[in-house]
Amino acid sequence: MTIRCEIVSQDRTVFAGDVDIVVLPGAAGEMGILPKHSPILTTLKYGIIKVRKDGKEEIFTVAGGIAEVQPDIVTVLADAAENVLEIDASRAEEARKRAEEALAKGVPADSDAYLMMEAALRKSNLRLDAVRRYRKGGGMQMPSSEN
Repeated sequence: MTIRCEIVSQDRTVFAGDVDIVVLPGAAGEMGILPKHSPILTTLKYGIIKVRKDGKEEIFTVAGGIAEVQPDIVTVLADAAENVLEIDASRAEEARKRAEEALAKGVPADSDAYLMMEAALRKSNLRLDAVRRYRKGGGMQMPSSEN
């Protein structure tokens, strides 16, 4: 038995497929979703989404959003999401440095610019951490073509 999983970012469908389990970074902590799960609606933290089918796992970063769980489908509407295999580590590192430099210049903490730089820093750190943790060993499978 499987459960349908759809991960959608603001500009595209990042993943769509039937899986055995979905692990989400829910607001109250990490949660595993199996087929026939009770309905739930939760906000998502910055973190990692794991989907597993037949022992193979795909890893996605998510920068906030919501997840709706129904017994036969998990729908993730993310502010930003991507497969860890799609992450350009050099671009993420450059974005992290730009955000750190901007924050170091003393942007007022109550300004929109500060919030934007802080969000960019969190997203860059998440992406770089995901690359370090999940790309080594070469055991990752390619992104799903079922989009």
